[in-house]
Amino acid sequence: MGFMKLPEKFASGSTAFGCWLKVPSSVTAEIAAISGFDYVCIDMQHGFSDRNDLIPMLQAIQPHSPRAIVRVPSNDPSVIGWALDAGATGVIVPLVNSAEEAEKAVRACLYPSKGNRSMGPTRAERVFGEEYVQGVENSIQCLPMIETLDALNNLESILSVDGVDSIYVGPSDLSVNLGLPKGNNDGNPRFDEALERIVSSCEKYNVVPGIHANSLLADVRQQQGFRILTVVEDDGAMSTGFREVFNQVKS
Repeated sequence: MGFMKLPEKFASGSTAFGCWLKVPSSVTAEIAAISGFDYVCIDMQHGFSDRNDLIPMLQAIQPHSPRAIVRVPSNDPSVIGWALDAGATGVIVPLVNSAEEAEKAVRACLYPSKGNRSMGPTRAERVFGEEYVQGVENSIQCLPMIETLDALNNLESILSVDGVDSIYVGPSDLSVNLGLPKGNNDGNPRFDEALERIVSSCEKYNVVPGIHANSLLADVRQQQGFRILTVVEDDGAMSTGFREVFNQVKS
């Protein structure tokens, strides 16, 4: 049988555009993977996929896209390890507020001596071959989320953790923590300054910054320096598409 090549880690010199999956459907996952995005992310925190959904969705994605990421529900080593064993090539870890928490997330992704991940890459080794274990350190992506005041206050110490090669900003949580409405608050100095500080600190520590965005914000976020951009969610795309068709035929 042929094996997929483990994807290279995100690079600061290019921009990766991604699709976000909230709907627990292997059909939706397959459509997203075929569409050509640089990565597909299955959301197990605020989406509706659980352990029973994850493997069929990864199976639908991986014939078409090697970079399949999972946002895990929490910074739990057992959940992180399980998602990676299932074949995910990276994890987005929510609510990482300190260097210690970032280190915990990284170590859950790596085997000893760099980490404490248990040995058992059951499906991952079938997909990526026997060299998977040796390739984990240079390929598996761990993206701590920067989305709270504690994370901002500890930003440089988080970015200096060995193994933090990229981060992911949750703008809604970040906004709420800044005392602003949920969502993006471009034009508000507190929000703009927070994003600017995150990007400049990432440049200082050679970390690739990512953010949850949308297609309308993609150019702005690239200009700001973000290089990992989620630009569409499955439920939002379906809702918009359905409404457009209905409004078109109704009018």
